[in-house]
Amino acid sequence: MSSPHDVVITGIGLVSSLGEGPDAHWQKLAQPGREPVLEAVRFAPYTVHPLPEIDWNLQIAKRGDQRQMETWQRLGTYAAGLALDDAGIKGNDELCTTMDMVVAAGGGERDEAVDADILAASENRNDRDVLLNEKLTTELRPTLFLAQLSNLLAGNISIVHKVTGSSRTFMGEEGAGVAAVETAAARIRSGQSTHILVGGAFQTEHSDMLLGYELAGYLHRGPWKPVWQRQGAEGGGVVSGSGGAFLVLEQREHAASRGRKIYAELGQVVSGRARRSRGELDAGIAALLKQASPGGKLLAMSGASGAHAATIAEKAALDANPAIAARGFSTLTGHMKEAQFPFAVALAALAVDRKAAYPVFDATAEKPFEGIPASVLATAIGYHQFEGMALVNAA
Repeated sequence: MSSPHDVVITGIGLVSSLGEGPDAHWQKLAQPGREPVLEAVRFAPYTVHPLPEIDWNLQIAKRGDQRQMETWQRLGTYAAGLALDDAGIKGNDELCTTMDMVVAAGGGERDEAVDADILAASENRNDRDVLLNEKLTTELRPTLFLAQLSNLLAGNISIVHKVTGSSRTFMGEEGAGVAAVETAAARIRSGQSTHILVGGAFQTEHSDMLLGYELAGYLHRGPWKPVWQRQGAEGGGVVSGSGGAFLVLEQREHAASRGRKIYAELGQVVSGRARRSRGELDAGIAALLKQASPGGKLLAMSGASGAHAATIAEKAALDANPAIAARGFSTLTGHMKEAQFPFAVALAALAVDRKAAYPVFDATAEKPFEGIPASVLATAIGYHQFEGMALVNAA
């Protein structure tokens, strides 16, 4: 039964190594035997999925705006613009000024040149507290604190696309993406918002971003493998990717009143934070699956990262239900941290909208799905912590 307060998806903005926009992603992901786009030399021994060529001018008209953003912010602002265009909201002042925003973002990119400069200078001086203050006051732009404020992405989306309703930013890797979607959906269901822009972006082609994963031993080393096949290989299993994913969520009656095409309905969004050190992850994933799964045959867009413990646990939970056919999309996009869950929800919505399942991305570990998927599950089992799922239903 549909209700006027249903949460529906009316706009999708995607960027990954596969290209940009929902149509490009559908065409490539629906093509059997698709090969990933990989960069294995620049950050060896690590492989990444790099950004495609992007003409930033298409969504960020002012060069001055582009210049003051690092790549992750440009990427998020660009993907947000794609979603607003797709929903027919961009450039509509009335809709933009009343639109709320929920963003998932990390701490931003560090200025590596300044980092290197500080380290080099510290070799010849002992008054390092004085040195650090000198560099902070002379080398960094006012918006930086050796990295960047996470809420700058939301700020730039407001400036560039004139989205000026309420704004929230969540930090915390995949958990931030889950919390962003969960919060946006709850606001619409409760009547606090009529239309919301929600999503995130991650730019991995920056050595400090890779360092964040690798300090805890999470990165896969050596030859690339599909996401389900990295157990037993050298390293921690994660192959990261640059990308952005934004969604326009609306109340069903709000979308209908302006005659917009609806991709899908966003059903229940559930999240958890299993205490993994106490062995609670398996039970935590099973509990979320029970809450989110409608029963019966189900396609699942899995945000599995490849991180050994998390991915083994998710695969076991999905395999335990023979009715679920999973697709580990990180095989083709890489792991996009904060953008991972919004990306999973977007891919789920495309399958529901196109009335077709994705072919297997890894024939050794995934099973075919026959028929039309009326509902698709989106998952994000955090590579380190936090778990989330959402059920995406036919509109």
